[in-house]
Amino acid sequence: MKADPDAQLRLLDLQATDTALTQLAHRRRNLPEHAELEELEKRIRSASDDLARAQVEVDDLDRDIARVERDIEQVRARAERDRKLLEAGTAPPRELESLQHELETLQRRQSELEDSELELMERRETAQAELDAVQERLEKLREQREEVQRRRDAALAEIAKSEEYRKAERDALAAELPADLLALYDRIREQYGGIGAAQLRARRCEGCRLELAGGDLARVKAAPPDEVVRCEECRRILVRTKESGL
Repeated sequence: MKADPDAQLRLLDLQATDTALTQLAHRRRNLPEHAELEELEKRIRSASDDLARAQVEVDDLDRDIARVERDIEQVRARAERDRKLLEAGTAPPRELESLQHELETLQRRQSELEDSELELMERRETAQAELDAVQERLEKLREQREEVQRRRDAALAEIAKSEEYRKAERDALAAELPADLLALYDRIREQYGGIGAAQLRARRCEGCRLELAGGDLARVKAAPPDEVVRCEECRRILVRTKESGL
């Protein structure tokens, strides 16, 4: 293939722009904020699970306390009824004795229930403290996530702006190149890791970093300036300049 030497030189500018675009895409994919957000999401899910368990514990204790309070109220009501009957003294002696025994039993039962209620309330206080701590932790994690999302969005906006500039630059450079040369460059770039053209500097291909010697060097030396030559090792277009050492 033939191409004006100046057009071949512009391939290096195009390659630099394409490399910059590749680097921007790599930066977008590998923003540290992506990993931070992934880790925060895991921690938020874990904290949410902890919160749900803590809430269930508090709710269960609330139900247990309410049940014990109902039992206490029933015992108190029964004891109050028995006291009134005893105070009235109108029942037969055997029934009054039975009422007295039942009242003593109810007093013991009320004491046991009140002790149980106190224990449940202490456990509930501990469970509520745990619930509050988990809620606070979850809120802080969500605030951290919002901050990281802001940083990520700012970085993505900066990358998008740079990409827009580079793409416009690429379009302008590509418009100056012969269609067949551009097509060859794009095909090679797609096949060989994003690099379609490399400068030959001091007899070394900057695409594969290997030095030309022997027949390869003689072939490149003998090629006319408008001949598009390629590296025999990496197959990229070799762009010859004053620094090529030929």
